[in-house]
Amino acid sequence: MNVFLWIVASVLAAVFLFAGSAKLAQPKDKLVASGMGWADDVDPNVIKGIGLVEVLGAIGLIVPALTDILPGLVPWAATGLAIVMLGAIGVHARRKEWPLIGVNIVILALALIVMWGRFSELPF
Repeated sequence: MNVFLWIVASVLAAVFLFAGSAKLAQPKDKLVASGMGWADDVDPNVIKGIGLVEVLGAIGLIVPALTDILPGLVPWAATGLAIVMLGAIGVHARRKEWPLIGVNIVILALALIVMWGRFSELPF
C-alpha cells in the first residue's frame, strides 16, 4: 500500500507541478489560447495565485516524506489540492465544460486517495 500511495502522490505531484508552473510562467492570453478558457474570466493575479498553490501542493506531496522533515504535511498538501480541484469543478460546471469536470474528478479522486492513505492507513 505504501508503494501505491507513493505512485499516486508522484503522479499527482507531476500533474500539479506541470499545471501550476504553466500558470506561473505564461501570460493570461497564452493560457486562454492553450485551452484554459476559464482564465479569461479571472484576474491574472488570481491565476498566478492558483499556480503557486498548485506548485506548493506538488512539493508538499513529495518533499516532506522524502526528506523525513515534517512528513505529516503530505496529507495536508493532498487536502489542499483536493480543495483546489473542488474549486476547479465548480468553475468548469459554471462554464458548462463537462469533459474538464471529468478530468478534475479523476485528479480529485487521486488527491483523496493520498489524503485518506496518509491520514489513516500509512502515515509516515
